[in-house]
Amino acid sequence: MRPLVRMLLRGSLKQIRYIAAVRQSDARGPVAEVYAQARREFGLVAPPLALHSPAPETLAAAWLLLRETLLAEGRVSRAAKEAVAAGVSRANDCPYCVEVHEATLATLPGTDAQGPLADWARGSGAGPLPFDAAQAPELLGTAVTFHYLNRMVRLFLPDSPVPAAAPAAGRAPALRMVARALRPDRDRAVVPGASLGLLPAAPLPAGLDWAKAAPAVAGALSRAVASVDAVAERWIPEAVRDLLHAELAVRDGTVPGPSRAWLDEATTGLTDGQLPAARLALLVALNPHQITDADVEKFRAVHPGDRELVELASWAALTAAVRIGARLGRAVRPTTSAVR
Repeated sequence: MRPLVRMLLRGSLKQIRYIAAVRQSDARGPVAEVYAQARREFGLVAPPLALHSPAPETLAAAWLLLRETLLAEGRVSRAAKEAVAAGVSRANDCPYCVEVHEATLATLPGTDAQGPLADWARGSGAGPLPFDAAQAPELLGTAVTFHYLNRMVRLFLPDSPVPAAAPAAGRAPALRMVARALRPDRDRAVVPGASLGLLPAAPLPAGLDWAKAAPAVAGALSRAVASVDAVAERWIPEAVRDLLHAELAVRDGTVPGPSRAWLDEATTGLTDGQLPAARLALLVALNPHQITDADVEKFRAVHPGDRELVELASWAALTAAVRIGARLGRAVRPTTSAVR
């Protein structure tokens, strides 16, 4: 393996901002179990997954989503799902995820056939669906996963997995080499549903009925959402939770801005103790590009632990992603064309 690739893998967890990810050598219990599955089935514990590690239940939820939508074998090829991952990441302007998943897509067979899927994902689901209802669980599930992960990555990771000091000519080859490493152990199939035991069963959220045809995808979505919501209910004030749901309903997919005046208007009437969590949650869900170090510092002044920061961001990001998934699912019809 070339030196730049070794450097990328060795220093990847050091890229994570604001929190200290659990090192693989220190992982215990559920964190160790997720890390072990990720190494076997994804090739490594990538930073977008590891950033969840201060919150074990949230880490498990993120792994279920990633594994059962993008990685597990099913009706749809890995190339098709990577095209959706890359397209959603472009739609959300998440350059880190764009680099990783476009590099991965370039290493897979069948890449040239994925243009319509990538265009659909970049267009946030506008236009006719380039897949049929039987394929919807895996493709829409991947879209939900990356609407979630893009928001987490925008908060906790830099714009590129490649260090800024790396030579420009070596960036693309290094990313492709890393992408080739993101594979299961040799001769190991990524069997759908094998991660579901990490979290308890739960009902499928409203609006995600399109997932029912793929039990593993439906199980991942239902268990991840229920787990993240249960964590939020333990300590995030009800007023903050109600506010986020109301703002998502009112905006219905539109991104507020370009100024941050919307944030002040939305949080009028909250107490001083509720404001830091409310403001950060709204930013993560609705416009993560507007998050500043000061927003995180104000939250940490009230909630100093890494776990609370990860849990709040995860709840806000997943709440937004599920709402997007419900909106995308309204267009699913059994007559749309199939992909490979």
